[in-house]
Amino acid sequence: MAIEIFSRKEQKYLIKRSQYHELVRELAPYMRNDKNGVNGRYTVSSLYFDTLDKTIYFETKNKVKYRQKLRLRVYGEIESAMKSFFEIKQKHDKVVHKRRLTMELEEANRYLMADAGGNLSGYRVSNLQVLKEIDYFRNLYGLAPEMVVSYDRHALHGQDDANLRMTFDFNLRCRKDELDLAKGSHGDFFMDADLVVLEVKVDHSVPLWLARILQKLECEQRSASKFCASTEMLAEELILGAAEKETAEI
Repeated sequence: MAIEIFSRKEQKYLIKRSQYHELVRELAPYMRNDKNGVNGRYTVSSLYFDTLDKTIYFETKNKVKYRQKLRLRVYGEIESAMKSFFEIKQKHDKVVHKRRLTMELEEANRYLMADAGGNLSGYRVSNLQVLKEIDYFRNLYGLAPEMVVSYDRHALHGQDDANLRMTFDFNLRCRKDELDLAKGSHGDFFMDADLVVLEVKVDHSVPLWLARILQKLECEQRSASKFCASTEMLAEELILGAAEKETAEI
């Protein structure tokens, strides 16, 4: 059963593919492929939500001290009866908090077709309380589906510490039409094909051995918001001049 409520720290890096290959070799004694996918590799597709005036985008871009996002996510090959993850992702003082539920993708789409603030008891979900929180957030902000972001992921976790995770995301793409995850993971690329978004996810602090490897391979922490970068590509005319564009190159 997936953990539905948890907190952790996340560090993001923007690296080149050559650094990725070197990292995987250096990490071999300490990390192993995630049990999901094939050798830890799978596709991630997420439906993100925002307001008409892009409130969520600007809160993320301006690094508001307390900010949150709503997204519906699926892993791997997509079909309507597959399990989806509906979650509120909150960030406060560099700590990420997630409140998540699981439901069939078809059921999630049925919920999205209804107005927020309605009766929720008829939905088949793993955690009704989290659905109530999602519905409240959706109703309070007036959130609507904004875009689909997809990428190919290679995930690792610590051999001695399963809570230490590293993910490498490639081939980042997005679309503003066909806002139904059942339509697949296609979209327009919004980041240089040679770049990889690396995330290090820990409960407390990065182990010394990992910090030394990242330093040795000159992996520098970079803000690399997939949500912001894809928003800027899909709706640049609405945010031009509002803020510096999200980093998409080294």
